[in-house]
Amino acid sequence: MKILVTGAKGFIGKNLVAQLRNIQEGKDKTYTLDPNFEILVCDIDTDDKLLDEYCKEATFIYNLAGINRPENESEFMEGNCDFASQLLNSLKKHKNTCPVMISSSTQAILDNVYGKSKKAGEDVIFQYAKETGAKVLVYRFPNVFGKWCKPNYNSAVATFCHNIAHGLDITVSDRSYQMTLVYIDDVLKELIHALEGKENRDGEFCAVPVTHPISLGEIVDLLYSFKSSRKDLSVAKMNDSFAKKLYSTYLSYLPTEEFSYPLKMNVDNRGSFTEMLRSEDRGQVSVNISKPGIVKGNHWHHTKNEKFLVVSGQGVIRFRKIDEEKIHEYFVSGDKLEVVDIPVGYTHNIENLGENDMVTVMWVNEPFDPDAPDTFYLEV
Repeated sequence: MKILVTGAKGFIGKNLVAQLRNIQEGKDKTYTLDPNFEILVCDIDTDDKLLDEYCKEATFIYNLAGINRPENESEFMEGNCDFASQLLNSLKKHKNTCPVMISSSTQAILDNVYGKSKKAGEDVIFQYAKETGAKVLVYRFPNVFGKWCKPNYNSAVATFCHNIAHGLDITVSDRSYQMTLVYIDDVLKELIHALEGKENRDGEFCAVPVTHPISLGEIVDLLYSFKSSRKDLSVAKMNDSFAKKLYSTYLSYLPTEEFSYPLKMNVDNRGSFTEMLRSEDRGQVSVNISKPGIVKGNHWHHTKNEKFLVVSGQGVIRFRKIDEEKIHEYFVSGDKLEVVDIPVGYTHNIENLGENDMVTVMWVNEPFDPDAPDTFYLEV
């Protein structure tokens, strides 16, 4: 099988080629697709003779080439219709009736230059199907978002992600404006399913089954919350599929020199305690560093509970029920990772028994509230 991808350097094309290569190299086995295929890539700089040769050899074609924001309006028709005609004419010349997928837009129903050019491209391929009997797959994509989408071009999400991540201003004319978005990974799944002959049909058109209707204001608020999360250490709700996808997209626009960010370390002669993440519904994660011989803790809780995981060094965690004398000990080490639950009603401490710093990852079921700490000092 030889798969031709036009527009291979564009947003969708680049992502698709990368995923096809994952499948080809056996790195992604979630599809039934036989990995023994060849990828033929074409973009605006590809020689016409080479494209013609590809059209002769191809057994499936993804036509993702198109023009979104040209310098001259005439380029809309050239990129969105004329190129499709060139491609199809080459297929007819070689009597190649392989399946052809074409990326159109929901704007094809609108009375603007871009929409008209997309509609013209649809008409050309539907006519080609009638003439040749070839299988065609026409996708009217709504707004597609995800990594590698060019900002300040034709995607509001890409522009907002880039500007907010870089500390630049954004303009929102109408927060209530409703958008329908599709995530690039959902697009890829659908396109590969189409290659397998399992495309999602919606009448004469094909469609990505997973979409996200959302207002412009909601998108902007989420993006600003992602930016501020580096300071307030909050975590977005990853059980919200759209928030999860948008957060992944936002991170891909971070300046390369700003992948890292500092945390506030609470340091004293015993070591340090540093909060890393916090959420109202999933608790708080912190990193505790104890110097050799140091004992920390000696307190108990009514409702607050914790998990301790020593990842470096060695020590002991001691427990005593507050109304009993018996002490229970758990010896812990970074050489054998195990989580120790800290039940309520037990006063507890942790001591570094080694010669080097002991590092413990600590999770607590609720973020620390200084007004209601639920922490009571009592020696073990």
